[in-house]
Amino acid sequence: MSAEKKKKTSSSAGWHIAGLVAALICLLAPFVYLQRSEYDIQAVEQAAPTFAGSEKCASCHRAAYEKWQGSHHDLAMDVASEETVLGDFGDTIYSDPHNGVTSRFFREQGKFLVETEGPDGKLGTFPITHTFGVYPVQQYLVPFPGGRLQCLNIGWDSRDNRWYRMPPYEVKGPGDWLHWTNGGQTWNSMCAECHSTRLEKGYDMESQAYDTRWFEIHVGCEACHGPGSGHVEWAEIPGIARPEAANAKLQVETGNTNNRAQIAICAPCHARRYQLGDNEHSEGELLDKLIPSLLEEGLYFADGQILEEVYVYGSFTQSKMYRLGVSCSDCHDMHSLKLHGEGNTLCLQCHRAESYDTPAHHFHKREYQGKPSNGHLCVKCHLPGQVYMGTDYRPDHSLRIPRPDLSETIGVPNSCSAKDCHGDKSLAWVNEHFTKWYGSSRKPHYGEVFTLARSRQPEAREELMNIAEDGLLTPIVRATALSLLSSYPGEGTAAVFTRALDDDEALVRHTAIRHLNSLHGQAPTNLLVPKLYDEVKAVRIEAAIALARIPIESIRPEHRTTFAQVLEEYRQAMVYNSDFAPQRYNLGNLAALQGETDMAIERYRQAIQIDDQFYQAKVNLAMQLNSRGRNDEAADLFRQVVEAHPEMHQVSYSYGLLLAEMKQYREATRYLGKAADGMPENSRARYNQALAFLKLQQWEKGETALLKALEAEPANQEYFTTLVQLYLNFRMNDRARQLAEYILAKEPNHELAKQILETLRQIK
Repeated sequence: MSAEKKKKTSSSAGWHIAGLVAALICLLAPFVYLQRSEYDIQAVEQAAPTFAGSEKCASCHRAAYEKWQGSHHDLAMDVASEETVLGDFGDTIYSDPHNGVTSRFFREQGKFLVETEGPDGKLGTFPITHTFGVYPVQQYLVPFPGGRLQCLNIGWDSRDNRWYRMPPYEVKGPGDWLHWTNGGQTWNSMCAECHSTRLEKGYDMESQAYDTRWFEIHVGCEACHGPGSGHVEWAEIPGIARPEAANAKLQVETGNTNNRAQIAICAPCHARRYQLGDNEHSEGELLDKLIPSLLEEGLYFADGQILEEVYVYGSFTQSKMYRLGVSCSDCHDMHSLKLHGEGNTLCLQCHRAESYDTPAHHFHKREYQGKPSNGHLCVKCHLPGQVYMGTDYRPDHSLRIPRPDLSETIGVPNSCSAKDCHGDKSLAWVNEHFTKWYGSSRKPHYGEVFTLARSRQPEAREELMNIAEDGLLTPIVRATALSLLSSYPGEGTAAVFTRALDDDEALVRHTAIRHLNSLHGQAPTNLLVPKLYDEVKAVRIEAAIALARIPIESIRPEHRTTFAQVLEEYRQAMVYNSDFAPQRYNLGNLAALQGETDMAIERYRQAIQIDDQFYQAKVNLAMQLNSRGRNDEAADLFRQVVEAHPEMHQVSYSYGLLLAEMKQYREATRYLGKAADGMPENSRARYNQALAFLKLQQWEKGETALLKALEAEPANQEYFTTLVQLYLNFRMNDRARQLAEYILAKEPNHELAKQILETLRQIK
């Protein structure tokens, strides 16, 4: 295929920056990179059934094969060549407006090269060995030591034929894991599994090196249909002698299936997710392969609209279309990936034109002020989008009804106010016209509840419980409600979680297990043990790590073998992803639970080495070091975290306690005070600050802090005793009496306050 033809080919070549990954600084000189211009991919070692290759499919399925050729899947990745490279490598200069680095793209001895900032912060020359995607942006991959391919952060805008700098823009230099030479841009872990067929990541945790392999460099036929050797053998038998075979001996059923099964084929790539292992392109429950992200703050707006680069699964599975059985193939040709129709004809496959493709419904003209207008298009109202990678516009597939009223009440976007629609008008103007056209009635939306829950508003609790158990809502919405509900402990909440453990939806069961400990301190064994036998991998391994928190004696002997097996499944999933800091952290947590302190310390240190900003590993490492009496090291870690994240009040509390343990009371009062101010519900932080003040003999400040602690928790006898003792030591009997009377006014049954009053009467 010619390069010109490829320029006209549309591609969803996006790759996402997800998770926290290794920042491995390579200090090799530029000439070394020139010598490493080839990236050697070994064939995947196959077990039956095997992959046959897309070319094998062409002889019988010529029409489908020809549609696939030139598609986004076909062009997902390729070896850099005259045919595949679209960018201008004619000694072209690009100056980065974000960091001032000047890069040069050129050719030498038939190779594509870039001169740009390397891992040491100096200009180096790097070979381009592979292309990644084609439209609207083509990226370029550079081989690095340790089997890595790194994604250059300057891409080719194939729509406008220009070099441009891709986000993120806040990269702080070569030491930042988001720098193009570091883990945030490593193809093996961030991109590879969705751009090739039967990819094996091949990461070795100890050497931190990759032996990544693929069967086909692009997304071929078997990426969806599964390994095809059995089908090929069957098809090569003469028709008259060919036996009947279920699904023609294809491993994955793609034809006679429902939308959930089809989406489970697409989701391993088209979802923001956490992978549990290599994608073997097989049938089965989605959560056997991955754990999709919920509608989390920072990824989605509160009403579920896309915010970060989350792909399609999370938005589409919120939609009414999904609930009613609509599949990806209802809109997209599954081989060419093109839409089945242009304009509103796509939607009119199902929706009656006389009802919906009319101004009485959309209130927009096909022409406005003598010019064509697209306001009448269904997608303008129902599929607004976001631009990712600096140039790639992607529609939100939740197919929602516009709600400009929610823009006013909870601050979410609406399609009417989009930049290319009525972005020049006020929100009041938009709502006025919307109400004029559609009336003032509005249905309640879970986004309103999620907004309250994200800021821990108490009134959200009952509605979250209702959403979590509403079978008319989709699993991702219900699971998100359940996740948010975990911040509202109580008897009713616990009952909802207990029922969720037996929900029909694996995502709901998984979410319930994940948050059980936050409700119970330690989830009851009798609730968790049955989940070890759940048929879905993500559910049972979540149960195993929850059970790892309790003594093995609490698990009946007949379940211990299964527990050990499932816990090993969990460990292997963490090892698979151990090129990410969170999974090294999880392995550290597992080691800590099993009493392997040295191993826990090592795993936490490795997580920090991968990503120095991953504060959770620093906190847990500090805890482990403190248990070993290495308080100076622990204090330094806590200090790093609270300086970088002053909003992490619980960490300030832990740091303050450690400082007090180290008898550094002055600093302890500072951080305990910050914790108490940030967590007014945690009276213990204020009480500990008071104790530190008393150690410094700052009696008045200690008194003030104790009074605040008692005001928050007047029934606490320890707080009361400490303050009364302070007053009596200074012979301030009147204050002791006033305190006792104050407490009894709030807590009439406070026996200690009664005793103090009686004692003081006798003294008088």
